[in-house]
Amino acid sequence: MKTSNYSGFYKLSPAERLNEVAEFAGLTEEEKATIADADSLDIEKADNMIENVIGRFSLPMGVALNFCINKKDVLIPMVTEEPSVVAAASNAAKMARKRGGFTTSSTGSTMIAQVQLIDIPDPNYARIRILENKEKIMEICNAKDPVLVKFGGGMKDLDVRVIDTEEGKMTIVHLKVDTLDAMGANAVNTMAEAVSPFLEEITGGKAYLRILSNFAVHRLARARVVIDAESLGGDDVIDKIITAYHFAAADPYRAATHNKGIMNGIVPIVVATGNDTRAIESGAHSYAARNGRYTSLTTWEKNQDGDLVGTIELPMAVGLVGGATKIHPTAKVAVKMLGVQSASELGEIIAAVGLAQNLAAIKALATEGIQRGHMSLHARNLATVAGAKGEVLEAIVKKMVAEKNVRLEYAQELLKEYEK
Repeated sequence: MKTSNYSGFYKLSPAERLNEVAEFAGLTEEEKATIADADSLDIEKADNMIENVIGRFSLPMGVALNFCINKKDVLIPMVTEEPSVVAAASNAAKMARKRGGFTTSSTGSTMIAQVQLIDIPDPNYARIRILENKEKIMEICNAKDPVLVKFGGGMKDLDVRVIDTEEGKMTIVHLKVDTLDAMGANAVNTMAEAVSPFLEEITGGKAYLRILSNFAVHRLARARVVIDAESLGGDDVIDKIITAYHFAAADPYRAATHNKGIMNGIVPIVVATGNDTRAIESGAHSYAARNGRYTSLTTWEKNQDGDLVGTIELPMAVGLVGGATKIHPTAKVAVKMLGVQSASELGEIIAAVGLAQNLAAIKALATEGIQRGHMSLHARNLATVAGAKGEVLEAIVKKMVAEKNVRLEYAQELLKEYEK
């Protein structure tokens, strides 16, 4: 397998698919075994990751094909329990290849640590005093992580806000820290703790909460794509997709599901690479509401040539060092599969997959409806639960979909008939 544009991949057995992926990504036999073995995360490692461990929980790991990102073919590892997600992302990526695939960019790797200062009689005056002491504050913070500073990271800037609350005004300090290839929660939290006594000293207030913000507005990932009308099925499909987007952009009830579809693509890669899904989810939804109303994370328009053009922009606080990314054996192999060299590059790829997932979802909604493809895969799940295998399973799936009767009880009835 020399390209991500692979025809008939779904027809291969899991072992054959893994061999193709291994060839593409240059995986060793040991790394192949790690992916194939649900027990690659041994109980000792698991016991050190969280508290009160009693076992391990396995989910399917697939790969999305056809992705070309910044003129480079990429295979996307995805860990998810939801049918249709991997296939949908692959189909959207295939449509995007004709016009060069996805182009991405990002704003860097700066995280925010917040220090909440309360009981200050003159909060606006205190704000100016804090800003005057920026160099001293940076010195205190950077002394807590000399290794990060050595490699070019560390605290780089400072912001101070005075906010109104039910308890009165509060002065909120933002420490802006470049965490490089780490997600950075531990680093920025440590800095916030360390600088709090000094902030109390110069303001006369009390430092209360000292914690990072997952609203990572200085760590954005962006992606854009051009899709021609022929790949989509005609000019009318482009118009339908844009109309569907306008619905999501205007209505928070629709936007919630629209953005959930985007996260259907994003979360599986975040899981596969051992990153924090909750941080990414909270950042994305906060960003969708940043202007005071919850709206779409993507945009879809028609360019002067009549092509469909789409964009996505959202916070992407992912890392390549620290946490489960370096502990979980399969996460380490997933990172190698992606071939990324930095956390920013990983974030950009994740954004591109989110955009692809959104395209697949709104195209289905605007044309055939979401149920057709989804129900086919759901029927396969139900037939499996009923106990069907091999040719019998395929026959049951085909019959349930054809009759639009996709229920577990019906799958069980059909299985009994075939067994007779």
